[in-house]
Amino acid sequence: MTATAAEQHDPALPGAHAQRWLILGVICLAQLTVLLDNTVLSVAIPSLTGELHASTSDVQWMINAYSLVQSGLLLSAGSASDRYGRKKMLIAGLALFGVGSLVAGLAQSSGQLIAARAGMGVGGALLLTTTLAVVVQIFDDAERVKAIGIWSTVSSLGFAAGPLIGGAMLNHFWWGSIFLVNIPVAAVGLIAVARLVPESKNPSGDRPDLVGALLSTLGMTSAVYAIISGPEHGWDSGRVLLTAFAGVAVLTGFVLWELHAPHPMLDMHFFRDQRFTGAVAGAVLVAFGMTGSLFLLTQHLQFVLGYEPLEAGLRTAPLALTVVALNLTGLGARLVPRMGTPATIATGMGLLSAGLAAIALLGRHGYGGMLLGLVVMGAGIALAMPAMANAIMSAIPPEKAGVGAGVNGTLAEFGNGLGVAVLGAVLNSRFAALVPGAVGAASLPAALAAAEGPGERADITDAFASGLETGQLAGAAAVLAGGLLAAALLRRAERTRTD
Repeated sequence: MTATAAEQHDPALPGAHAQRWLILGVICLAQLTVLLDNTVLSVAIPSLTGELHASTSDVQWMINAYSLVQSGLLLSAGSASDRYGRKKMLIAGLALFGVGSLVAGLAQSSGQLIAARAGMGVGGALLLTTTLAVVVQIFDDAERVKAIGIWSTVSSLGFAAGPLIGGAMLNHFWWGSIFLVNIPVAAVGLIAVARLVPESKNPSGDRPDLVGALLSTLGMTSAVYAIISGPEHGWDSGRVLLTAFAGVAVLTGFVLWELHAPHPMLDMHFFRDQRFTGAVAGAVLVAFGMTGSLFLLTQHLQFVLGYEPLEAGLRTAPLALTVVALNLTGLGARLVPRMGTPATIATGMGLLSAGLAAIALLGRHGYGGMLLGLVVMGAGIALAMPAMANAIMSAIPPEKAGVGAGVNGTLAEFGNGLGVAVLGAVLNSRFAALVPGAVGAASLPAALAAAEGPGERADITDAFASGLETGQLAGAAAVLAGGLLAAALLRRAERTRTD
């Protein structure tokens, strides 16, 4: 390691990143803006439909263009930051995100807004990978878990706060304001990053893996598109099956290429490290449980308990608030050294599983049981997510920190999509089984509309609630099994290193 690199990793050295916590605040603010835009547009759909004369397909592309481009570029963006410099890519990401937000806020047609959202997705991919890579570079082992905990807190906060902030903005301003508010944040971020963030990159300067970048981008984009479009078009439709097959085929080609490339973008030998593999398995299933359960929970709150969309959104907030409270107090950072990473992850995912089960068993007829489940889930996520992100990043050499951050983001995207797909399929199967015939195969609103009399409507609502309960329990079982598997692999990796 060079003297410069050593200074970057030792905050005890004179003048070595005395402002690292301020830097963390700056990059977390930039990351929060990116994450808010994953969900903020959902509340503006009525305005977009009326003012831009957007069709249903247009609205879907406005929402999906951002996440589709962002998820497809995560690995490539991480690799670029390692090669060309994380500070440079962070500045480029902020600039692209700011320009895209300006174009989106001033868009006069659906096509312009879709293109702007795609451009914002490019900036978002650069930001999400470089922020975590910079955290790894500027904090030493003693502080890194706490810093990653704060970074993870921003992810949970952005996930929950998007619809609430969007709703508040739309109550006072026109729909373009939800994009234009990003511009001052991006401008402040650019100035702060230029002045505060140190440059870091892979000192070996490997040649760019252009084939790997192309394959990973095409494969991820196809796979994520299949996951996004599955609920709308049906999982057995030709469009979904074709894009899913293309995604799997291209990603298989990516793996084969990376195994033989002289300078691979993602070294597949990382997966031989049980510490890395265990953390990967856990990260997918935490995202699976959190996103899948919230997908079911919002339907339960609206369709079964009768809350309005904003009321339902407010009632899911305790999950994010619990994560924020526990991570800002540094609970997870204190427990990891005492319990060890495997035990911390097992405990966190056990709590996440217990929270899912509590929502299923206690929240069927009222919000009290759901509230308990959400708080327990939040405690589990606050413990498990930072420990797993730290395990993933620790298993990858520091010079590959950008790729590690890309892997972490990619896993979250897959987990999110799988959670909605799998738990949604469990819900639909149980609902169709309990309400036989054509009515049972329909959605809940269609089934209620076709029902004859209040008694049949009550039976249909009960069947839907039963389907939600089954889906939550399936998610709880998957998360618990994943937690035990991740902990076992991490424990075995620790024993292997000490032997």
